[in-house]
Amino acid sequence: MDIDAISTYVCVLGGGPAGYVAAIRAKQLGAEVVLIEEKELGGVCLNKGCIPTKALLRTSEIVADIKKSKEFGIDSELKSINWHAATDRKNRVVKTLNSGLGQLLKAQGIKVVKGKGTVLSNNKLSVETAEGLVEVHYDKLISTTGAAPFLPPIKGIELEGVITSNQALSIQTLPRSLVIIGGGVIGLEFAAMFHSAGVKVTIMELQDRILPSEDSEIAAELLKIMKRQGVGFKLAATVTEIQKTDEGLEVSYTVGEKTEVSTCEKVLAAVGRKLNLGAFEDLSLKIEKGKVSVDEHMETSLRGVYAAGDVVGGKLLAHLAFMEGKTAAENALGYHSRVNYNAVPACIYTNPEVASVGMTEEEAKEAGISVKVGRFSFRHNGRALTLGEREGFVKVIADQDNTIIGGHILGANASEMISELTLAITLKAKASDLADMIHPHPSLSEAIWEACGDLLGRAIHKL
Repeated sequence: MDIDAISTYVCVLGGGPAGYVAAIRAKQLGAEVVLIEEKELGGVCLNKGCIPTKALLRTSEIVADIKKSKEFGIDSELKSINWHAATDRKNRVVKTLNSGLGQLLKAQGIKVVKGKGTVLSNNKLSVETAEGLVEVHYDKLISTTGAAPFLPPIKGIELEGVITSNQALSIQTLPRSLVIIGGGVIGLEFAAMFHSAGVKVTIMELQDRILPSEDSEIAAELLKIMKRQGVGFKLAATVTEIQKTDEGLEVSYTVGEKTEVSTCEKVLAAVGRKLNLGAFEDLSLKIEKGKVSVDEHMETSLRGVYAAGDVVGGKLLAHLAFMEGKTAAENALGYHSRVNYNAVPACIYTNPEVASVGMTEEEAKEAGISVKVGRFSFRHNGRALTLGEREGFVKVIADQDNTIIGGHILGANASEMISELTLAITLKAKASDLADMIHPHPSLSEAIWEACGDLLGRAIHKL
């Protein structure tokens, strides 16, 4: 069999957020680059994650706005929800961005090879393409192979009607009822999406709280809000079996010594993701705790081989993958870049949203840091009240020198507001810097100003 061969300086394996950013940055620095992608450019984030979920969440947000429109003097009525049309719109958004990314890579002069890549050595890999086998020879490799939905070992998990997050984005008709296994980010976002669209949603979480990696105050308040909205929760619940019945699906679970059953039309498994490590089977790469081990420069145990994004573990965030891909590319070309892991924002697109950056209060205390904490509720924020979005609060954490080390927001547009606190941590700003900075009025961001003032004992509008 004839084998085509390609030679390049940098080979990027995986075209997701880390991969395409690494490819573009390497090209900007003057390298010849080949990018290999088995499926769609943009990876999970663009095609099966961040973008499509937010497109569908927008539909649910509009539904929620219509339902509360009478509060604003608008006499409206929601007749029906055409979820098929909503998914069509989602697909158009994804297609537009996917096409744009392809054009961007082409304009940069980056060669894209479509197929499944397997690493053969430090400087060679093979790609199974539709036209045949292609060998790529390179000087530097950047692996960004990503992750996929994880199915927990539960009896009946393979039954029809049990879906992953990928499949949940493609359903054309809304189920009447849904059990979500997992109270983390993925589970809560889908709960917000489907509940607002009229689906009866129950979340089953193994731990005794939702969002175990988030600040406990934020998580506890979000739990109260979602319960008031009508989302059901079974905490400290172990799902033991899923069975098919004439009515749909039965989910058996235990809470303590008690066994209970919940019936539903569909089950969504949202317990996390598994890293894609299959491409490295023939490479003696150091893998620890199921992830590729890298140093501060994103270089693996093999010289000249770098990794970035989900495959290196940690927080599986697209924007972190962007920065890790950029960092890997720069270091592959002789620079000395590092990722600032102290200032990585994380956002959860529930209603209201959650956003955080830096340390939680619990993490800071466990690290032996004596902290100062400031809080401000959106119930006392003029802009929040005009928007009808008074739920939630801002929480700012600082050390004894008043340097900001953590910020947490529960509220409308939290995902946009968190950048101010991310910049503060990046620049090692003090609470007084934000408390003395002029914020626009009326604005939601004034809650950050007031929380910093509260930390210093001088909030203006806090009772």
